[in-house]
Amino acid sequence: MRKVSDVLRRKGSKVTTVPSTTTVIDALHIMADQNIGSVVVAEEGKFLGIMTERDYSRKVVLNGRSSTDTTVGEIMSDQFPAVAESDTIEHCMELLSSKNLRYLPVMTNGKLSGIISINDVVKETILTQQETISHLHSYIHS
Repeated sequence: MRKVSDVLRRKGSKVTTVPSTTTVIDALHIMADQNIGSVVVAEEGKFLGIMTERDYSRKVVLNGRSSTDTTVGEIMSDQFPAVAESDTIEHCMELLSSKNLRYLPVMTNGKLSGIISINDVVKETILTQQETISHLHSYIHS
């Protein structure tokens, strides 16, 4: 059974962080430059939340706010269930689906050790299925 640690091993645990005082426009530039859909908001190494493209569209654009005057701390989402590296991909899929989330923070000893996305979970599920098919194919032809 695949675990969160497998995802982090494959994709790496690099996380782009910004302080809560970062303007939304600056965070959007960082996200565009790195081709990512979110940034982690942290202060002194402490995880505070995640600002996503969804947060921007719903809390800035639709409310007529200015992305140059609004900070990521004002619009970030902070209600994320944390997962551990030992948690299964199935558990993550259940959390993401039941809570309608796209990202989960991975915590180790109270510190952020990575972020996994719905895309990461789907890719890992597909890899698992491909391996199963390959094993079955080998078994049938042996």
